[in-house]
Amino acid sequence: MNRIEKILEFLAQQPQDNFLRHALALEYIKIGEEVKARDLFIEILTQSPDYIGSYYHLAKILEKGAQRGEAIEWYEKGMAAAKLAKDDHAYRELQGAYEDLIY
Repeated sequence: MNRIEKILEFLAQQPQDNFLRHALALEYIKIGEEVKARDLFIEILTQSPDYIGSYYHLAKILEKGAQRGEAIEWYEKGMAAAKLAKDDHAYRELQGAYEDLIY
């Protein structure tokens, strides 16, 4: 059984588990399924805006897909969420990617 199948099996038991959904989105990225990954990250962040780790990956997908404005928006949302959560590491990572994109 491959990783995606295994994660889907776990998600069948815990469909709202953000860790599993995030892991699934990362697996989709690995196989070039950016649209599926993007949709999953948006779903996670819409339901759980405090799930900080998904902001970076979502914005990177948007950036790669030439959706610069949307990427900037998600980086900014992620920085705000990281600041609120007092997650300095995530904030700096998001800020670095954001600055690389806008400058």
